[in-house]
Amino acid sequence: MGYFGSSTGAAAALRAATHLQDDVAAVVSRGGRVDLASEVLEDVRAKTLFVVGGADSQVLALNREAAMRLSCEHDVHVVKDAGHRFEGPGELEEVADVATTWFAEAMT
Repeated sequence: MGYFGSSTGAAAALRAATHLQDDVAAVVSRGGRVDLASEVLEDVRAKTLFVVGGADSQVLALNREAAMRLSCEHDVHVVKDAGHRFEGPGELEEVADVATTWFAEAMT
C-alpha cells in the first residue's frame, strides 16, 4: 500500500504510515506541511518522497529538514519554479510522473 498526501494531508500520510508500518511500502508528499508530523518522522519506515515546488521556499526548507531526520529510504524532488499549488504548465504532470515511479519501484 502507498500513501499520497498534499499540504497538510502529507502530515496525515506520514502519521498513518507509522501506524501501519508493515503494510505501507511508500509515501509521497506533495508540497507537504511535514512539520505537522515532526514528532513521528524518525518512526517512518516506508520509502518516502518529498515533492516540493522550487518557488515554495518555506515548504522546501521544511521538507529538506524532514528528509534529514528520516532513517528510511527517501528523496526530495524539486519541481523547478513551481509554487505551493503546482499550477504552472506541466507541474502537476511532473508530480504525477515522479509519484507513479516512486510507488512502482517501492511496490515491486
